[in-house]
Amino acid sequence: MKSYKGYLIDLDGTIYKGKIRIPAAKRFVERLQEKNIPFLFVTNNSTQTPEKVVENLRVNFDIYVETNNIYTTAIATADYIADLDSNKRSVYAIGELGLKQALLDRNFYFEETRPDYVVVGLDYDVTYHKFELATLAIKRGAKFIGTNADTNLPNERGLVPGAGSVIALVECSTQQKATYIGKPEAIIMEKALKRIGLKKDDVVMVGDNYMTDIQAGINFGIDTMLVYTGVSTKEQIQKVNIKPTIELDSLDEWQIEND
Repeated sequence: MKSYKGYLIDLDGTIYKGKIRIPAAKRFVERLQEKNIPFLFVTNNSTQTPEKVVENLRVNFDIYVETNNIYTTAIATADYIADLDSNKRSVYAIGELGLKQALLDRNFYFEETRPDYVVVGLDYDVTYHKFELATLAIKRGAKFIGTNADTNLPNERGLVPGAGSVIALVECSTQQKATYIGKPEAIIMEKALKRIGLKKDDVVMVGDNYMTDIQAGINFGIDTMLVYTGVSTKEQIQKVNIKPTIELDSLDEWQIEND
């Protein structure tokens, strides 16, 4: 059994399921902490700040981590465009506080008319005017970035529109395809690896969804660990061409270094 120096870990479906606790996930995180093994929670949620993610884990799931354990698609997006050109710092953003704060933290400023970048993520109060500004800015030459392609999000009412649905409207109005950052794209994996400070061979991507978590790891060329506590089923995985490196029914099954 291979031992990893670091773990990139999905949240919903892996560490918890909606509002339901996954006890094995809490134990898994605590084992990593006991052995001082670095880990990042890598999530496609661009709406929440790391502080809010930490609070949710603490209050609702009795899991205690630091903000530096959180890597959202908002942070990955800010990291990505920060690395493109140090002279380009203006952004028009459609999104919630999590996205806007991540951009501010990387010293971007907001510009509606002629920004260098248009970044689109999930926005619960999106309006026609916001779409109009984004469309016009892209038509003027702004680079078009989408946080993640998830078309739907599950909540207590069912499947509601996700960031991908918002981005698709701008793609339609501009006839341009966004550069996507979040899972299953390799970009978020590349930026997360840089953040955790390890090599590809040293880390594994842990998740419950083959189409996002595992595909992101495969696309980036790192090992993957699929845990059957969320979206993907064994029947579905039997049909895929590229299997996860590791398949588990529970995170309790995984032996961390010297367990």
